[in-house]
Amino acid sequence: MISLKFRDPELPPYSCAVVGRRLRVLDLPLIAWLTVIWTLLWGTLSWANVLSGLLVAVIVCLVFPLPVVNLGLRLHPLGIARLAVHLLWDMYTSGLKVARPMFDSRPYRAAVLAVPLRCRSDLMLTATAVAVSNVPDGSVVEVRRSSATLFVHILEADHPGAADRASRSVWRMEELTVRAFGDRDEIARVRVAPLGSGGGR
Repeated sequence: MISLKFRDPELPPYSCAVVGRRLRVLDLPLIAWLTVIWTLLWGTLSWANVLSGLLVAVIVCLVFPLPVVNLGLRLHPLGIARLAVHLLWDMYTSGLKVARPMFDSRPYRAAVLAVPLRCRSDLMLTATAVAVSNVPDGSVVEVRRSSATLFVHILEADHPGAADRASRSVWRMEELTVRAFGDRDEIARVRVAPLGSGGGR
């Protein structure tokens, strides 16, 4: 027989264990994050995509159980809502930016920009890179874990202020991602203006 046991002190927060032949840990924040990734990969927000993503996430956690560790992932509903709205708006406006050079005969120069992040945890680094990559004009070409740096491909790099705008966009995405899924220490980090931002936001 299989039963559910909630809030074992040895388990990370917001998790439950399925007890049977083997221990299966269902980390609820991880399931939620996998569901978000599944929905973003499909590119359409619908009940079918959300429910299928939730089912796939649960199956993955049961078939490929992770060791019992605390990933440090927290769910902040207001922060998640702000991140979702920002991503949808960025997808719309960035699509227009990408399409504009197609109708402009003037040559433009692309570039790769190194943007150092404030949070150095693997989880927040990966989450920020995924969020930035889901915006049409924000392709991440490399992630340097040692220095917590994202290398982002930008269009129209020869325009005045393009690099500064791109850096601020990545830092804004990092802040929204951390406020949606980060812990207290990481949220405190993103309250501080990043190096090279001129002290403002």
